[in-house]
Amino acid sequence: MAASNNPAFNNRAFQGANGQTLAVPPVSADQLQDMYNQPAAGSVQTDRMSVEDTVMKSIIAFGVLLVGAAAGWLLVSAVPSAIGVVMVAGVIGFVLALVNIFKKEPSPALILAYAGVQGVFVGAISLTFEMVSPGIVGQAVLATLAVVGATLALFASGKVRASKRATKIFMIGMVGYLVYSLINVGLVAFGVVDSGFGLDSEVTILGIPLGLILGVLVVLMGAYSLVLDFDAIQQGVRNRAPRKYGWTGVFGIMLTVIWLYLQILRMLAIARD
Repeated sequence: MAASNNPAFNNRAFQGANGQTLAVPPVSADQLQDMYNQPAAGSVQTDRMSVEDTVMKSIIAFGVLLVGAAAGWLLVSAVPSAIGVVMVAGVIGFVLALVNIFKKEPSPALILAYAGVQGVFVGAISLTFEMVSPGIVGQAVLATLAVVGATLALFASGKVRASKRATKIFMIGMVGYLVYSLINVGLVAFGVVDSGFGLDSEVTILGIPLGLILGVLVVLMGAYSLVLDFDAIQQGVRNRAPRKYGWTGVFGIMLTVIWLYLQILRMLAIARD
């Protein structure tokens, strides 16, 4: 049999030792049916990143986060003086976040460790807000789920997509908010303003606290950050990235959701103040 003229098959994998195309044994109708009935290869078999596999990893990671949050809540509830220990957990969580961000390849163990430790911190902070404003944590959780759910639905339907211009505006907004937050923390730390929320509650625009106005913008930035996360995961699937990089997508979403929840919690507290 002469070699195929199709250049796509000009490869040793499709040729015999003498350069001729390998003969393919005939396949019966029953064999073809058996091949058709075989289940499709999943991400485990192909070792390629997939949306379904990333979702499963997300469920595991957020499950660890919730367990950590419950532990932090119960710990501070039982021993109020343990809040200092929880602050240490927050610092450890921040360090783990930096390690995961700058690590070249994702480490499931480090990402799950971040989820657990950061969960302890989030649970303790939530209880602190709850003791001052009963019911606020439930509202913050529902609001966070609503933002995440709406963003995911709009992204899945194709109505919302990331763009270079929107991403540039998003980055400018994030840098501006970070600078403002650092200044605000400094003013509170040095006693320049008396309120625990600093300028967010001290400054008002048309009778509306500055923190509420910025809070709306922050929620919008958080939603767009989720769009960027979903887009990155989708791009990884298209690029047939190794399956382990699904953990990178999980870590990115977790960072965004935690930040979004804390910002919503803060905004609700300012509204109740």
